[in-house]
Amino acid sequence: MSGHYDVDAVRKEFPAAERITYLDSGFQTPLARPVKAAIDRFLSEGLEIAGPKSVWLDRVEQTREKLARFLGASADEIAFTKNTSESMNIAANALPLRAGDKVLMIHGDHPNNAYAFLNLRRKGVTVAFVPMTEIVNADSLRPYIDANTRAISMSQVTFHAGHRFDVESIGALCEEKGLYFVVDVMQAIGVVPIDAKAMRATFIGSGSHKGLLVPQGLGLLYWDKSRAELEPAYLAAASLADVPADLIANPDKLDPAPSARRFELGNFNLPAIHALGASLDMIDALGVENIQNHCFDLGDHLIARLDALDVRLVGPRARQHRAPHIYVIALPAAEWLGHFEENGVRVSPERDGIRVSFGMFNTIADVDRLIEIIRRRGVKPSSRAA
Repeated sequence: MSGHYDVDAVRKEFPAAERITYLDSGFQTPLARPVKAAIDRFLSEGLEIAGPKSVWLDRVEQTREKLARFLGASADEIAFTKNTSESMNIAANALPLRAGDKVLMIHGDHPNNAYAFLNLRRKGVTVAFVPMTEIVNADSLRPYIDANTRAISMSQVTFHAGHRFDVESIGALCEEKGLYFVVDVMQAIGVVPIDAKAMRATFIGSGSHKGLLVPQGLGLLYWDKSRAELEPAYLAAASLADVPADLIANPDKLDPAPSARRFELGNFNLPAIHALGASLDMIDALGVENIQNHCFDLGDHLIARLDALDVRLVGPRARQHRAPHIYVIALPAAEWLGHFEENGVRVSPERDGIRVSFGMFNTIADVDRLIEIIRRRGVKPSSRAA
């Protein structure tokens, strides 16, 4: 049991968690039974009645509404994309950046966030990187803002060591300075509560195969609809305010949709959106705050057990600066990854060691098993805490 919800009941919805010690939700979460059921329903409808497309599209809009509520936004501020990288590229290219403008980013953040903006250097846009420290907040970025700075883009939670940046204070700084603010929430969403309005974000991008429990191939984009000047870099009939009824392109009617649909391009990944509807129901039933607190408890236990072994944790330890679910242990991945795999433990290699990432289904017993495997093998002095 967890002090926050019935984790044993939740665990039964994830068969993979019963077969292996799965500590890799920061890479991809195992499929849950209700999510699979939603995909199966879609496939059965396609197989048996060739697809009730109007019904499917109605479900898309129902899921859009659920996702909007989940982010503290309105449905007309939500677009569906393929993945985080596409969302970040849509955002980067929608900003009215010109030669000489500067974008601030965090050094060592996810590379695909950076590439979306580095690609704008061909237009003369400058990208400057702020050092990553254990605490990143408005004060970290303020000294780097100058007259040419137009935007800040960053993750809410880092993938490689679980830093949790103070995006609310940075959003307030952007509002103060009149800057656009783009946030990648891929490693946070589904585990860390997100309030788009409190964040003061211009755009929020994410995929859905980690905390949102959906197989790869679906992303999302939040757009602050008060920023009506932000338009897509590409166009399709689906993006238009006025879709021609005869589907003959009209060169005189190219205004983008007034909603975030302006950023959507063509057909949806329907089975994945159906799956997302089911996963949001699962998460809402537990409460994302409860999932966060459960993962924090697991993290506290992991840190205490590592301390007892005198094994170093990479990244922040304090709850206010760390993600609840991502922890990197200073064990060389080249030496340890195979050992964990041989013992039925799924983790990820990371730039500074072995990444352990929790999901809603993990238990204290999972942590204890990981620690026991480390203890039995022993560690070298280089992995010990300073």
